[in-house]
Amino acid sequence: MTGKDSVILHGMWASPYSTRVELALKVKGISYEYVEEDFKNKTPELLKYNPVHKKIPVLVHNGKPVAESVVILEYIEEVWKDGPQLLPHDPHEKAQVRFWVHFINTKYTEIMTTVIITEGEVQEKALSQVYELMKLLDEGIKTFFPDGNPTFEARNLGLLDIVGSSVFCAFSAVEELIVVKIIDPEKTPVLFSWITALREQPIVMETIAPPEKLVSLILRPWRQGFINPHLSQS
Repeated sequence: MTGKDSVILHGMWASPYSTRVELALKVKGISYEYVEEDFKNKTPELLKYNPVHKKIPVLVHNGKPVAESVVILEYIEEVWKDGPQLLPHDPHEKAQVRFWVHFINTKYTEIMTTVIITEGEVQEKALSQVYELMKLLDEGIKTFFPDGNPTFEARNLGLLDIVGSSVFCAFSAVEELIVVKIIDPEKTPVLFSWITALREQPIVMETIAPPEKLVSLILRPWRQGFINPHLSQS
């Protein structure tokens, strides 16, 4: 990035979609200005830069806005080619990363929203679906770690790691809220090891919201905001 570049991120501290963009910027070593948005009092800039959805995250690079977290992550990868790469060079590996990012960002996130905001039989049915999705994700993660031992000592965080961190690394907040263990080391060992390895990265833990703060947020009347905030888009 040249000295003339201006990078501004409009986000919200509890949004996983905002968190993943911050994490990507840090991994790439990109200096940026952060603007914290409020659900009830959106800044004029946010409304100007994202007139379609009026939600975060929005990255403004040299006055030009980019909306939606995964689109922003791809944009960051394409513009800032120096430094750590978020996507592998191999076309098939790159396609696999994008597939599992989409899986987490759509199927998993949608069903977890149902788990959080419902009770009784509806919640139990949703939890059953979550367990099945976790098993599928566990099998998918194995393709990136053939030895079954996720580690980041020899490589940088990639696009899938960044998205996974934003969703799963503060997941204890959700488990505490619904009083159910979802990420099980016996049922999904590779997934559990992957998340554990991500949590051991200082750059991840300094970026994601503390679980205790998320629990407090979710318990508010508008608790639906954790997974899919009114201000936040995918």
